Amino acid sequence: MGPAPLTLFDLEPPSTPVPPNPLLAVRQVYAEPAALDSPRGRQVLARFPDAEVVEVPSHWQIPELHGNEGNVQRWVRVKTETLVLGVKKSLSARPNGRSAHFIAPSTANGCAMACAYCYVPRQKGYANPITVFTNIEQITGYLRRHVARQGVLTEPDQVDRDSWVYDIGENSDCSVDALVSDNVADLVATFRDLPTAKASFATKFVNRQLLDLDPRGRTRIRFSVMPDADARVLDVRTSRVADRIAAVDDFVAAGYEVHLNLSPVVLREGWEADWAGLLDHLDDVLSPAARAQAAAEVILLTHNRALHEVNLGWHPKAEELLWRPEVQQPKRSQNGQENVRYRNEVKRAGVARLRELVAAHAPWLRIRYAF
Repeated sequence: MGPAPLTLFDLEPPSTPVPPNPLLAVRQVYAEPAALDSPRGRQVLARFPDAEVVEVPSHWQIPELHGNEGNVQRWVRVKTETLVLGVKKSLSARPNGRSAHFIAPSTANGCAMACAYCYVPRQKGYANPITVFTNIEQITGYLRRHVARQGVLTEPDQVDRDSWVYDIGENSDCSVDALVSDNVADLVATFRDLPTAKASFATKFVNRQLLDLDPRGRTRIRFSVMPDADARVLDVRTSRVADRIAAVDDFVAAGYEVHLNLSPVVLREGWEADWAGLLDHLDDVLSPAARAQAAAEVILLTHNRALHEVNLGWHPKAEELLWRPEVQQPKRSQNGQENVRYRNEVKRAGVARLRELVAAHAPWLRIRYAF
């Protein structure tokens, strides 16, 4: 019997170093041995050829990163200079029902950006640079089988009219992940061939390389937007909100379904006028084609006491907006974390008011859900 045929992932295309950018100047890569020995792991290392490689037994067990309180003072530097390579051990698609029908197995977690309200760092202690999972072929194979088991979506719902939707970026920003490896390109290609399912991810970064992936309507990008006054304090190292909005038409033309995340909505003095201005801007600049397929998620701010303490160590100005005990209450999230959110009556009034603003300033923008 001859040798087994090579797969797409054995024929990993040559990778060139990542062009200089303010997000990634990687100097150190922590890697599990199996990840280092994979085609995808080798691709990542080729993109950062000058990085020092440190082998670790597990991407969850890196004392220099996780639990090291000293990293608070290096919060952004760690995100810029460090990557982690691991193997995704457990593959499952968790039911969701809000933004998507299912949360797909992660192909990455952590982020090079540093949004002050991000929930991902709560999982790994004092540092959350990008961790790339290199067993992409296993993940995409699992997704194909899972989609096949679902059959056809028989009734439209608030997630989608006719397709099962899988969130592929719950713990990372796929637009940034695509700078590091081809995992996102492989996911887009996978869903392109699945007529009963779509991929979906939220992003705050405009990566125009994604315009070349030919999604054919099977990937939904949700550009997160908020008033610029909030974003300049809270959305650290992201694309400016105006740039995200300016990219919408291009991504629609490239074959993506493009939705908007009105998120997070931060309730503070003047918030209503600033959101009205943002919605007016959307109404002014988006093309008829973009508006016709658009929908929105409205997500009021959820915060976390542990993240509050971290932020006080590197970005205390953000906490003036995020930490307001006088109008917040404890909340246990779906993943079991102890968070804080606006009190019931405050949140209810905020959601109702934002719905009114959308109806008045961007009546074409269908709100899929709000919470």
